[in-house]
Amino acid sequence: MSGIVTNWLMAFLHHLAAFALFSTVVYELILLRKPFDVPTAQSLLKTDQVYGISAVAILIIGFGRAMHFEKGEAYYFHSLPFIVKISLFALVGILSIYPTIKFLSWRSVLKQQRLPQVSETTLNTIRCLIHIELAAIIGIMLCAAMMAKGIGYFG
Repeated sequence: MSGIVTNWLMAFLHHLAAFALFSTVVYELILLRKPFDVPTAQSLLKTDQVYGISAVAILIIGFGRAMHFEKGEAYYFHSLPFIVKISLFALVGILSIYPTIKFLSWRSVLKQQRLPQVSETTLNTIRCLIHIELAAIIGIMLCAAMMAKGIGYFG
């Protein structure tokens, strides 16, 4: 019985982290459409921190599920949707580096309640990257659904 409880609990935590990550990406896009002011910049910085925590939680819980709680690593590493899902997750992580570095660079200025000097080109680049991240996250969701139904298993 405890294995069943652990499985559903780990699944719940994994999904909770995934929904948190998705929500933060959407919220960042909403914030980036607002006028760029001190409260917006502060919200972007805080939201990106939640994004990072969610991403780490997804990674830890997801690999824990794959290795110890669900079908096991032999199944997942012979699943094309799983491989694509992990690749897309890595892509999202790589794409998030630039916005995160920019947001973190604003900390000292924001502590002084001043607006960081950010060009419109930089904001547009961040918006573009976040749109791509969102599309990749939707791809991750598709892969997760396929994986759950055994589509693309080649073992």
